[in-house]
Amino acid sequence: MQFENHPRRTPNSRATRELGTHARHLGTFGMTKAAKPVHDPRATSRKQIDDLLKQRQRMLVLLWELTKVDLNRVDETIQDMLDEFLTILVDYIAIGHFGLYQRISDGNERRSRVIDMAKEIYPRIERATESAIAFSERFEGASEKTMNTDLAPALSHLAEQITTRIELEDLLISAVLGTDMPANAAAN
Repeated sequence: MQFENHPRRTPNSRATRELGTHARHLGTFGMTKAAKPVHDPRATSRKQIDDLLKQRQRMLVLLWELTKVDLNRVDETIQDMLDEFLTILVDYIAIGHFGLYQRISDGNERRSRVIDMAKEIYPRIERATESAIAFSERFEGASEKTMNTDLAPALSHLAEQITTRIELEDLLISAVLGTDMPANAAAN
């Protein structure tokens, strides 16, 4: 599986500005120059999870929209929707691959609970990932005949694979966060 060409995400400039604003406000509440900011050891994991969940939500919205149209007669509007879905699907996969999963596989995770969970579920996540990539490659620029005959059943199969991936990701997210529930970013 090749993800090397996917661009790295850069920090959100709005978030950087807000962080600077918050830091300046802390100074007005009596924080001395000698005081050091509190370091959250899970900040990177939380950011990766938030990014993953936001991209997941975008992908699911488009998947839902695609399931509501007649995929046996793919027109330009549906083709545009499918193209956007494929782009977001690949972005979603890449965020998980280059974010949370890579962090664990690179050995940057020390908690055995998270490592054990990842070892147990990653092969199944990988199968779902391979299905999503195969779907993307099959329907990116596909012929009208392929779209009209194969898209609906292939999308149904993909939805099942994505459901499995999401269930497994949520287990891993819970382990990383040390909770029974995934981060609240999915609601945003």
